Amino acid sequence: MLKIIYIVFIFYFSFQSLFANEYFLTLRNDKVNLRQGPSFEYPIKLFYKKKFLPVLIQDEFENFRKIRDHENNTGWIHISQLSKKKAAITIEDDQLIFNKPSIYSKPFAILKKGRLCKILKCKDNWCRISVENYKGWVKKDSLWGLL
Repeated sequence: MLKIIYIVFIFYFSFQSLFANEYFLTLRNDKVNLRQGPSFEYPIKLFYKKKFLPVLIQDEFENFRKIRDHENNTGWIHISQLSKKKAAITIEDDQLIFNKPSIYSKPFAILKKGRLCKILKCKDNWCRISVENYKGWVKKDSLWGLL
């Protein structure tokens, strides 16, 4: 019986890893090139000028990662330009920042759609964020990025 449990456990995690190959990272620098292919020989599609911008990693080839951003731009970035710092972008307009992780606590600021937030911590359905001089809680489902 114990062998069956081990086998099921191994198959579950091996299949889960096959389908969960997309993950978030953030940009390490203020200027990052997005290329058309996985090499420095490929032309640059566009420049990112925002440090900590979250990107979704979709594929890997040697030292390059194929990414998708919040505007559905895709391309390749060298791994040295990526970071594991936690950050996200608001995907809803007029997102409230609360004092505590509850809709019944006092809201004290409003974020516009597309605002970059540093993630301090997350628990349950809420994340504590930092935006300029503000720190507070927002709902996790209103964020896109590395939580």
